[in-house]
Amino acid sequence: MPEQRDHRSEWTFLTTHARVLLAISRDPGVRLRDIALICGVTERTAQAVVADLEEAGYLTRGRAEDGRRNHYAIVPGALFRHPAEAGHEIAGLLALLAEPHHTARGDA
Repeated sequence: MPEQRDHRSEWTFLTTHARVLLAISRDPGVRLRDIALICGVTERTAQAVVADLEEAGYLTRGRAEDGRRNHYAIVPGALFRHPAEAGHEIAGLLALLAEPHHTARGDA
């Protein structure tokens, strides 16, 4: 008998980079440890993705007022990288997905 496979767990619509950017847009003071937990990756992977996003000009990183934590800022006007989405700002995706889940579904 052929083995049944659960196709739902094999892929997702968003990349790790998109998930990290969303986590930061929801909480600019989020810790790398929390980004990793939210995105289901290691802390080292979260750190590498943040570095990628910073190097590509999607976010900036500085110190929070307490001087102990990082504070991130999404760069306004940043555009998607892939030609299929050329000319579209990432702000639209972030606005759509960064809302709390109950608000995104239209629940009160």
